Amino acid sequence: MHSLLPFLYLFSAWTKGAWAADPTMPFMEYLDEKHMVCLMWGFDNLKGNITFKLEVNTTGWVGFGFSPNGGMKGADMVMGGVGPDGSYFTDRHALGNVEPLVDEQQSYTLLSMNEKDGQTIMSFRRSIQSCDKKDFLITAQPIKLIYAYGLTDEIKYHRDNRGTKEVNLLEYMPRTTSTNLNFLSATMNNIAVPAYRTYYYCKYIKLNLTTKHHIYMIEPVIEQIDIVYHMLLYRCPSFVTEEDDRPCNMGDMEDTCFGVVAAWAVGGGVFELPENVGIPIGGADSGTIYRLEIHYNNPRKEAGRTDSSGLRLHYTAQLRQHDAGIMTTGVSPWTSLAYNIPPKAPEFHTYGVCNTTLFSELLNPVPELQLFAVMLHTHLAGRKIRVVHYRNGKQTGFLALDEDYDFGLQQTVNLGHITTVKQGDEIAVECTYDTSDRTNVSIMGLGSTDEICLAFLYYYPAINITSCVSHPNTGMSENSTTSDQNMIAEQESLMKNLPQIQYAFNDKHNYSVNAHGTVRDMMETPVTCETSNAANGLSTSCKMKPAGIILVLLYIAIM
Repeated sequence: MHSLLPFLYLFSAWTKGAWAADPTMPFMEYLDEKHMVCLMWGFDNLKGNITFKLEVNTTGWVGFGFSPNGGMKGADMVMGGVGPDGSYFTDRHALGNVEPLVDEQQSYTLLSMNEKDGQTIMSFRRSIQSCDKKDFLITAQPIKLIYAYGLTDEIKYHRDNRGTKEVNLLEYMPRTTSTNLNFLSATMNNIAVPAYRTYYYCKYIKLNLTTKHHIYMIEPVIEQIDIVYHMLLYRCPSFVTEEDDRPCNMGDMEDTCFGVVAAWAVGGGVFELPENVGIPIGGADSGTIYRLEIHYNNPRKEAGRTDSSGLRLHYTAQLRQHDAGIMTTGVSPWTSLAYNIPPKAPEFHTYGVCNTTLFSELLNPVPELQLFAVMLHTHLAGRKIRVVHYRNGKQTGFLALDEDYDFGLQQTVNLGHITTVKQGDEIAVECTYDTSDRTNVSIMGLGSTDEICLAFLYYYPAINITSCVSHPNTGMSENSTTSDQNMIAEQESLMKNLPQIQYAFNDKHNYSVNAHGTVRDMMETPVTCETSNAANGLSTSCKMKPAGIILVLLYIAIM
């Protein structure tokens, strides 16, 4: 189980005129890419209070809150500012895309509110564990934070002055900001996107760096935001040698490029790796071909669309402590499966299992892997994703959870803690789908209206395993297409209990296989609700330049 270690803080140079740091609120994140909205926070213990300071570049109203899916509906939030008659501050909840309602029970305490140098600075606190049904439960998992602000103190529609960012507040993993501006571009070059609902296009390129470097940040470059579904950059096997660009998945040997180097999906933003890890590139691999794959979703089948989207890979020659890797887990997306998801199913579960005993057939020795981040991925029917960790056949906990999965907000998130995966451990990915509004069967596949169930696991040290996936042996059964609820339950149970054919692949596309895998029982998602009002909170500014404070939180080991 997770245990939160005491904080250890180191301080670096503050810029002239900035306020002194307050060790009671050591954590800081900009919630937007333009650095207009800054959040600081801190807490004393997991059953006490959590203190926030929100600093926004406006002299109007400001709002901050927690959302189950990144939107307004169901959000728990506070709104405040400094008006002509003084400061104002309220605890609210949102029923939809309308002005949030004021809570009967005000669970947040305002500590300070002021304006300075064109900014509104709001400090407040609340109990971490609250049983007020209008308050969002803060857990040691990544939480979708939302913000909005106005240009005046009249609370009305915010227009584009809003955003969402997923952050683990209780187990935050700090990052350092590099002044290095070097980056490699992997982008399309004005390709024509045809009038198809689903279109995959691939570009094969070399990223020539003669010496080893580390990628420390991945930045999406999106030109056609309404049709770019996801982007993946793969490292290709050595037998792929030619640069080219063409439609993907044509049965060529280039379709064996599956070593993920970078990943982005709808709603994602810039992802910066923790300060002690980097994704290796260059050096001995300087001649390697990389495949940029973009999935285009063109539901209106518009003709004449072109695109130059892609990824920027920010890199440094100052190598970090660990080489990081990204491993694909979940239900195998590359196999033609007779795996039907029935229509009219409010909850239908699929499972993919990674058995790490397969690794030893592809490399030796197999080190212990330290997991630190994840990106979860389904298509439009996905509603929940759970990634479960087993050791010696017993569940040790959850590696990742998203009980309110939103296809429009697929971010790579730091888990906030390190989980050790040992040789012989198992990792299961469970995806829950809602097909209530569908009249036809959905299949597991790559199409925009098909479904998929994946978890991209970020870990160190990097090993030569690109993916560890499975699928049920559907050749032993007949798939149901009914919308009868009893038959739907039987179909789900059948798919779960069929033998799982498990695969592990390396970057040469060699693989090991186990045809007799199983999906083990999973515990219920833990829910904690306790009332407590301990601790106090202080406020301070989070105004600083990139070379400002360095926060060091001791990594939290599981097990």
